Amino acid sequence: MLPPAEFARWAVRHGTVATVSDPHEIANVLGVAGVNYMIREGRRTPFKFNFGAPSCVPATNFETAGAALDADAVARLLARKEIKYLSEVMNFPGVLAGDASLQAMIAAAKKLGKPIDGHAPGLRGNLARAYTQAGPSTDHECFTLEEAQDKLAAGMKILIREGSAARNFTALAPLLKTHPASCMFCCDDLHPDLLMVRHLDEHVRRALAAGVDKFDVLRCASVNPVEHYGLDVGLLREGDPADFIVFADWKKLKVRRTYLRGELVAREGKSLLPRQLAKTPNKFRAQARNVAEFVVKVGRGVPAEPKVHDRVAALEASGRQRGASMTTLSLRSQKRLGGKPLHPPELNVIQALNGQLITRHRRMKARVSDGLIVTDPQRDILKIAVVNRYVPQAPVAVAFVNGFGLKAGAIASSVAHDSHNIVAVGVDDVSLCAAINLVIKSRGGISVVGRGRGVVLPLPIAGLMSDGDGRMVARRYTALDTLAKQLGSRLDAPFMTLSFMALLVIPDLKLSDRGLFSSSRWAFEPMVGQDK
Repeated sequence: MLPPAEFARWAVRHGTVATVSDPHEIANVLGVAGVNYMIREGRRTPFKFNFGAPSCVPATNFETAGAALDADAVARLLARKEIKYLSEVMNFPGVLAGDASLQAMIAAAKKLGKPIDGHAPGLRGNLARAYTQAGPSTDHECFTLEEAQDKLAAGMKILIREGSAARNFTALAPLLKTHPASCMFCCDDLHPDLLMVRHLDEHVRRALAAGVDKFDVLRCASVNPVEHYGLDVGLLREGDPADFIVFADWKKLKVRRTYLRGELVAREGKSLLPRQLAKTPNKFRAQARNVAEFVVKVGRGVPAEPKVHDRVAALEASGRQRGASMTTLSLRSQKRLGGKPLHPPELNVIQALNGQLITRHRRMKARVSDGLIVTDPQRDILKIAVVNRYVPQAPVAVAFVNGFGLKAGAIASSVAHDSHNIVAVGVDDVSLCAAINLVIKSRGGISVVGRGRGVVLPLPIAGLMSDGDGRMVARRYTALDTLAKQLGSRLDAPFMTLSFMALLVIPDLKLSDRGLFSSSRWAFEPMVGQDK
């Protein structure tokens, strides 16, 4: 959520001197112009950014992105000296199926001798070997030790991730003792609130506390990535650039000073890098939505007709005049629509998991009121919606989700991997629509609506990053995170989990702007299933 130079200001405090960074998020919004933006912004600081050529823009053909990079465009990026590798090849079914475009990208990277990053959650056995043999040489998506061991046996290197939502360090830490030459550390998707207190230094501290040999730990944190990606980062050898840290002791690993090319850039927890204002390129064409677009009828599983919305809106308007909260109003409206409930159909429901990016596919009986399928907070069945941000007034995709735990209101975000449309989860249609409209009004951001409040953190850089001071962004993000939890969310990082509900390439059930999608079947899934 921070542009390169601002991220660098805070990362050096933790002893980080370089990153291997995949710019595919902004590339999905702005294309090659987005990659160029990251490179230019990275040059404004002595911090050593190493960017890759995005291989999956868009990640799949089942969603709408803001740009597309074909094999020729990726090959041109790979030919540039600033581009160090082929970024994570997320469409692993395409690799296994011999997709011609992916094969061309991989071949271009191999020809130039540049490494290829992988992304294959849950892939095991012969499939993992086939994927590795095609070219990808790393994976940061392992969520079990057995999966990681399979990929190591296939010849991959494992990036042990500890981000905000996906926290895999505990499961994969045993590899540090058995395979220290084949492991690296990864902070994939770490939100700014945590960046204020930790980065790769936390991986090192935890590994040391687990009894891993200190030099094996430092190898994973520094030598392995420098050698694997061919980075221009010093390793304390004669003639190397002076990129190093001074720290207090082995147990606490408190970073005292950080140096880049011999220049002191952080001292005693304070960054010495200057704050630099960032430009704010964007692509945001979505227009305000109305509540009717989120109402779901029994039978067709599509948004309700306007006449249903008119009845709801009239009740909401009368209730607001009496001063009731939006959340209470919407639930009251659903009850007051009257009528006997129909035989409840079975829903295909996304189950979000705390601390994981994967989801489960659940079948749950719908709650029905007056011919509408409505949320059921008591059973934690909420609505999830994805709104296309690139095509004005494109149809809204609506489904149901379990695991967020909200008892009131809604949360929304334009950080919605990987196409970065707007994703939202809510208890009622009014709050859901309001949270999305706050994001649209800001042309990108994250928002919370509920119990009479509506708050947004604008993200004007491609709807992904703030142009503000990092500490301010962290503080405002923390406030939104707290509000979401006050509304009932039980997730450690509700916004990070929300951002992955539209990432179709991570199993199993997700929602794109075009509908519910099952990665296990690699096909769209109806919202309403057949009764068993």
